[in-house]
Amino acid sequence: MSNGIQNDKKYDLSKRTLEFSKNLIALLKKIPKDTISIPIISQCTRSGTSIGANYAEADCAESKKDFEHKLGICKKESKETEYWLKTLSFIIPDLTADIQPLIQETIEFQLIFVSIINKSKQNPLVIRN
Repeated sequence: MSNGIQNDKKYDLSKRTLEFSKNLIALLKKIPKDTISIPIISQCTRSGTSIGANYAEADCAESKKDFEHKLGICKKESKETEYWLKTLSFIIPDLTADIQPLIQETIEFQLIFVSIINKSKQNPLVIRN
């Protein structure tokens, strides 16, 4: 370490996915509940918090195939969460400014998971982050 800056990793994906889940839950708590928003909130909660949970499972994968499969689920859950967040932005335009950073994070997660999967397929060893 130098100047108080950690040089180990650019970021810790486990922490990043957990932080995303916390931010998502905080946002979803702000949304007025009605017959339209309740099912969307539920779907978004499940898919959004699943990203980190599946990443944790991937980190403890039993095989390379299991690792890649779990990361594939992370990618799919990220894409689904992006969809639900865009839907929420449509039904609650006043929260668009709060929703947009979470949408951006889901897009970044998708790119990260695809990259890790591709690297794993090119490497004969399972990649651990």
